[in-house]
Amino acid sequence: MTKANSHTVLVADDQADVQQALKLALGQSGYEVVLASDPAAAEERARAGVDLALVDMNYSRDTTSGREGLALIETLGKLDPDLPIVAMTAWGSIDLAVAALKAGATDFIEKPWDNTRLLNTVRTHLDKAQAHSESKRYRSIASIQRRDQVPEKLIGESEPFKLMLETCRRVAGSDASVLITGENGVGKGLLADYLHRHSARADGAFVSVNMGAIPESLFESEMFGHVRGAFTDAHEMRSGRFTLADGGTLFLDEIGNLPEGHQAKLLRVLESGQFEAVGASRTQSVNVRVIAATNAKLQEKVSEGSFRRDLYYRLNTIEIEVPALRARGDDVLLLADFFLDRFARRHDRKLTFSKASLAALKAHPWPGNVRELSHAVERAVLLSVDSRIEPEHLRLAAMEDTSSSDFQRIVPLEEAEAMMIRNALERFHGNTEKAAAALGISRSAIYRRMEKFGIR
Repeated sequence: MTKANSHTVLVADDQADVQQALKLALGQSGYEVVLASDPAAAEERARAGVDLALVDMNYSRDTTSGREGLALIETLGKLDPDLPIVAMTAWGSIDLAVAALKAGATDFIEKPWDNTRLLNTVRTHLDKAQAHSESKRYRSIASIQRRDQVPEKLIGESEPFKLMLETCRRVAGSDASVLITGENGVGKGLLADYLHRHSARADGAFVSVNMGAIPESLFESEMFGHVRGAFTDAHEMRSGRFTLADGGTLFLDEIGNLPEGHQAKLLRVLESGQFEAVGASRTQSVNVRVIAATNAKLQEKVSEGSFRRDLYYRLNTIEIEVPALRARGDDVLLLADFFLDRFARRHDRKLTFSKASLAALKAHPWPGNVRELSHAVERAVLLSVDSRIEPEHLRLAAMEDTSSSDFQRIVPLEEAEAMMIRNALERFHGNTEKAAAALGISRSAIYRRMEKFGIR
């Protein structure tokens, strides 16, 4: 039959008939089975990589005490602390089963075993191990991304920025829900990460999810996870974003784009901390701090009836508005220097801004805010031919020209596409559905292009 489970199970037992019976039962359920007749062979097989170990407690040299089995459990646990180990004990050997659990076994089954219980036990512990591995991998990736992509210090000296940062410092240490508002490109995601870094949850995961980018049919699976077999393509159990963020922070970006049908489901989790994975009957509980962000005017959406008032208040314990870049004065130059240093290092260049380019940076209105500034500086680093960046390398005047309907400048196709998407999003105040309709593309298509061009 097809090996749909793609898991490898180690069977360690010195009796050939036991080995074959287990291999048959597990094989019929789609598992790969490797056999070992003694602890040394079991250790060797485990070093090659297995997903679960079924370990007998007694072998030919020591048929009753279980010492060989206990030693093997400890050895396997040292080889892979995350490996599920199921001990096999003779019927009624409760003391030995307890000793096995203390030695590091995950569970135990009694001989002679019931095939249904055996398979349920194996499946349960493989699912748990997979969920744990997925969560650990995600936490590791999230940690690496924070170290590599986010500066340790938010950059700015202007009064609006200082006032915002002072609010952040006061609320970062609490578990209160925070709603971050502001225009596209001001750095709402960066601020959410700052709040996480300076909270008691800093060692936990920082999990970010774009609420508008999740297909409506997959919302519950993405947010709450699913069990194997919950729907046609659910071949394996999957942890949702709430599970991955347990003990840490969940950042709900573009919360204003959350469809009305899913707002009640999200509200229930925020109020109770409980949910059920798709296809599961067991209720899970999580301890998650929620930070949300939007460029939409949620109060207007509440008044219109398109956003739940109770969800708005649940998210909006504290609201922090990130000021637009054009309101931050000389912060433009501080950020430009920061980006110049970053991109010059990345592209192995030594560059400075000319006086004329600094004046151009200050005069530009920055409708795309910090993100637009970042793109402009990186483009200048790539276009400059000597050691000095001039206004023509920044191409800010050309970008202003494209904001009008008279779009005459010839630009590369991809750049033109990115500009059109940015202009549409600005025109409709970040409403991706309306922007996509105006451009004649689907909402999923505009999200793919936004990801491609780094547009949030």
